[in-house]
Amino acid sequence: MDDKTILERITELHNEELELEEHKTSKSLTKDKLDRLGAIETELDQCWDLLRQRRARRSAGQDPDGATVRSEAVVENYLQ
Repeated sequence: MDDKTILERITELHNEELELEEHKTSKSLTKDKLDRLGAIETELDQCWDLLRQRRARRSAGQDPDGATVRSEAVVENYLQ
């Protein structure tokens, strides 16, 4: 997956997240939609992490295609 494709996916996920957040504020979010919101947040973290890996590898003179999607357990436990 190249940077452009990752950024497009981030945009798609962000738009879906915003749509679900609107329902959350009006208290009309079903359990399925709440679960989907959690999945979106995780996938967004994975996409951003992958993009950062690719940029770091490129900056270090390495092949950005060597970057890999990290597991949910990894990206959800980064210190902020």
